[in-house]
Amino acid sequence: MTQSVDILPPYEPALPRKVNRNRNLPLTAPLGWLSAGWRDLWTRPGPSLAYGLGVTLVSYAIIYAMFAFDWAQVLFPALAGFLVVGPLLATGLYEKSRRLANGEKVSLGAMLLPRRGGAKHLFFVGAILMTLMLVWMRAAVLLYALFFGWRPFPGFDHVTEMLFTTGPGIGMLVVGTAVGGLFAAFSFAIGAFSIPMVLDRGTDAFTAMGLSLALVWANKPAAIFWAAIVVGLVLVSLATALVGLIVIFPLLGHATWHAYAAVRGDEKVD
Repeated sequence: MTQSVDILPPYEPALPRKVNRNRNLPLTAPLGWLSAGWRDLWTRPGPSLAYGLGVTLVSYAIIYAMFAFDWAQVLFPALAGFLVVGPLLATGLYEKSRRLANGEKVSLGAMLLPRRGGAKHLFFVGAILMTLMLVWMRAAVLLYALFFGWRPFPGFDHVTEMLFTTGPGIGMLVVGTAVGGLFAAFSFAIGAFSIPMVLDRGTDAFTAMGLSLALVWANKPAAIFWAAIVVGLVLVSLATALVGLIVIFPLLGHATWHAYAAVRGDEKVD
């Protein structure tokens, strides 16, 4: 019985000893990642801004489709789900930062079709993130049905009043925030470093997601601060009717690469 207890894994997910990764990054490390991402954005800015414009236009198209097909009730969960799949959408921006770091030629074509990394592993991580987003959107619909039954969605003119001035609305807001927070935290933990790792090293999907989870756990203060920055900048994009996303999305993509480079141990961390 004692032997079985001794072999139980520790509560904190352990990093393999043979892997040299930074642990306990300072709280302010994300500010350095943003600064480096800003520098990458404005080094050959054309491809990055074109990338951001493309993501913005696709976002507009999806929002239009939701209203056209009467799916407006899942718009807010879908916008939250954008944070889940964002790391996958930014793959080309990681490739630009990688090329700049290695002194390689940068082009939009190279960003859209990166040749490094295992395509099947990128696809697998992306499929996991997409599945999480779809499950979250379905959970949001079920939560609405749980608190409001078959009552039709009142429209955006009345949704604020419904959420903040009625008992079911407040209940759904509290429970939805808690459930959404769990989805977001898990998605962030497995996606924060896994896709840059697959792109850079060709690491298999399961190893990359496991290492990403362990690295986030080992650097909790910096990771939480970074997540707050990401959420804050996405909210700024929403406040500008997504126009700000043209610049903010590339900035976050490039900064994410430097976050990965920092935990990889290749960049100096102040």
